[in-house]
Parts: sequence; C-alpha cells; structure tokens
Amino acid sequence: MSAKNDKIPDALKENILMESADINDLKNEINNEDIGIEIKGIDYTKEESIDMKATDLVKAMKSMGFQASNLGKACEVIDKMRSWRGEEYKDLPEDQRKGSFEINEDGSKGRQRTTIFMGYTSNLISSGTRETLVELARNKYVDCIVASAGGVEEDIIKCLAPTFLGDFELKGAMLREKGLNRIGNMIIPNDNYCKFEDWIVPILDQMLIEQEEHVAKTGAECNDAVFDKELPPWTPSKFIRRLGKEINDESSLLYQCYKNDIPIFCPGLTDGSIGDMLFFHTFKSSPQQLRIDLVSDIRAINSMSMESSKAGMIILGGGLIKHHINNACLMRNGADFAIYINTGQEFDGSDAGARIDEAISWGKVREDAMKVKIYSDVTLVLPLIVAATFKNGKKLEYWK
Repeated sequence: MSAKNDKIPDALKENILMESADINDLKNEINNEDIGIEIKGIDYTKEESIDMKATDLVKAMKSMGFQASNLGKACEVIDKMRSWRGEEYKDLPEDQRKGSFEINEDGSKGRQRTTIFMGYTSNLISSGTRETLVELARNKYVDCIVASAGGVEEDIIKCLAPTFLGDFELKGAMLREKGLNRIGNMIIPNDNYCKFEDWIVPILDQMLIEQEEHVAKTGAECNDAVFDKELPPWTPSKFIRRLGKEINDESSLLYQCYKNDIPIFCPGLTDGSIGDMLFFHTFKSSPQQLRIDLVSDIRAINSMSMESSKAGMIILGGGLIKHHINNACLMRNGADFAIYINTGQEFDGSDAGARIDEAISWGKVREDAMKVKIYSDVTLVLPLIVAATFKNGKKLEYWK
C-alpha cells in the first residue's frame, strides 16, 4: 500500500486498499497456464499486422480478453487434439488395435491418433458454413459427425437448388404468401423442397425393395445385430450414407462423408423434411413400410467412442447434436479435448447452454481435458478457426 494512504481509516485499508496477491500464485492455485497473460491488443503499427494471416491474427487475439481469448485458446486445443500420437498399430496387441490411426503412404495404419467427433446444427448447412464443413470431411480431418435432420436434408437440397440472402426483418406472412421460407436472414424457396421430394422418393422406393428382399432372404436373422453399411436393416447413418452416395456431388457434405467413410449419425432423423418424406412414403408403400433402426446406431457411435485412444469433440451449436456426442464420450469416461461454440446460456438449465464444467460433472468430459467454450455465432468464428488450424499449411508437431 502506498505511504500516501497511511492516514486512511483501517477499515478502508482492509476493504478497499488491500494488497494484491502475486498473479503467479493464482496461476499455480488454479493450475491454468493462461492465467496471468498480459492483456494486449493487435499492434497495427507493425508491418506484419497488415492483411494478417489467420494464424497470426488468432495468436494476437488470444491476449485481447473476452471471446477473442477463447478463440485463441480453441485453436490451441484443436492443434493439440489433432497432433497427439500414440503407439504404432503394428506394435499393439490385436485386441488393442482399435480407434483411429494415421494412414501411411502405403495405405497401412501408423500411430494412434485422436478420434474427433464433430456435431453441427442444420442452420450451419443452410448458411455458407457448409463449405467449411465440406472441407473438413473432404480431407478426413474428422472421424465422426452428428447432425440434426435439417443438417442432412439441407445439404442435399443445396445440390438441387440455391439458398438466397434475405433480411432478418422480412415479414413471415408476406413470405408465406410468396412460397418463401426464412432462416434468419436467408431465404429458401418452397420449390427447393418439392425438388427434394422428387429426388428422394425413388430412393426410398428402392431402399424399401432392398429391405424386403433382405427380410425374405434372411428371415428371422434380419433382426440380428450385424452392421453392414450397405445392407438393411437401415439405420439413420446407413440412410444418410445412401443419400450421400446417390447425390454424387463433390459440393455435398454427405457425399464427402460417403466417399471418405465418415459416419453421420442423426438420432432425430424424422425431425425435418426427411421426416415428412418418410411419412408421405408410408401411404404410398402401405402396407409395407421402410424401417429405420436407432439401436444399431447408438451401439455404433458409443462403440466408436469406447474404442478411441483419445477422444476430441468439436460441437458447433447446441441441443441434440451436442448431447449425443457428449453422451457417447461418457461411455469412455469423458472426452480428452472439448470445443463448444454456441450462444447458449446456462441460467435456464438447458443442455444447449450448459458449460463444459457441467459435462465434467456427468463424466462426459474428463477433468484434465483441454477445453474451451466460445460464446459466438458459429458462422463468425469457424472459418477463422479452420484457417488457423486445419488449413494453416503448417506441419503438425506431434506429441505423446
């Protein structure tokens, strides 16, 4: 305390002018290496600050505070997530040769790596974030995806017809009269969904034929828990894989996942236009009916989690997709890396707004996990994150 304050009453000295603890003591007590970073912004007087690269911008933002710092931390977590390496496949006992591995130039499996689970909500496919997600799948940067129903159908619909920029202030009643649907400040013509129906119905017809042929051929064994990606009984992930195969369009996320054997799980498959199409199809095919098995898929994603050497989650949005990945990671006693990006708040007790610390209490994220939540619209930060991590052009520095 300054000597100038010697005559101030003791109560003020104790309550207002109390001496500060060393910031490094707090850092050690909390065990957080980020504690104590000096707050600084971007120095635009430096030449390298003009037209900055994504990696440099994100690095500079980490010391800014608020969500800028969380953005910087998220990029560090993602780089750690994707650069971890374990044992060589050939050195492991056969019963431990599970999970994700590097793929060597000759096609053989190399060292263990993190299994990355990514979840996204449908609005991100409706937006231009779709192209960023497609790039992640095209390069097999993620191992497993969980999507909402809209996140499946909107990808197909965009291959058939475009979505347009509108305005948040456009009146719903006026748009309804014109056969236009609004998603935020984007517009999707109703005709797009008619094109989707024309495209998907023949596929549903064919899948029903294949289902009935499979039942006739296998009899009671058709209900056995045998998981063949190409054959009935259909599951949401098999159904989505088939759509990706049929659309055969490089711009499609579903196609890239089909091509690279990345499963897309969707436990809420009927909550969207796909559900409408399946509903309408029951009348057309009656008394036969397409069957979709949820149990096989929950076994598949949970097994994928249990077999992973390290598990990381990148969750874009909230709700069903967020919890489904968290719950899968519960089966292995928690994820090792966790990135949340959403605008949800925790005061209402919703899972969408729950912070990562709440997931730790359930065992869905490990206590020692590298983790961060960014409070942001995903469209604002995901392109920057991907540019600064997966697409930064730098060689990974592996760690074990």
